[in-house]
Amino acid sequence: MSELYLRDKDKQRLLKLLADYLPNVTAWAYGSRVKGEAHEASDLNLVLRSTDLSQIPIDALEDFLQALNDSNIPILVEARDWARLPVSFHEEILKNYVVLE
Repeated sequence: MSELYLRDKDKQRLLKLLADYLPNVTAWAYGSRVKGEAHEASDLNLVLRSTDLSQIPIDALEDFLQALNDSNIPILVEARDWARLPVSFHEEILKNYVVLE
């Protein structure tokens, strides 16, 4: 099982934003902060998955992204909608990810 390299207080802020803006969406972290290759300033890559894997309504997604941008999480958080990514990207993410909970 992979581990997420992220300060607990930043993870808690992120979970709060998800609950407030995208309550029926699961977030998976992938990339350097899961692979153990991150440094302190590395960005956090997230993929957002709706319950039925359909596209997240664009206005809800934009509100969440704006809230992320306005938050005091001290690293760049890149969040993408699973349903809007190509299958080849899904395959890469599925190799190594951590579910945020």
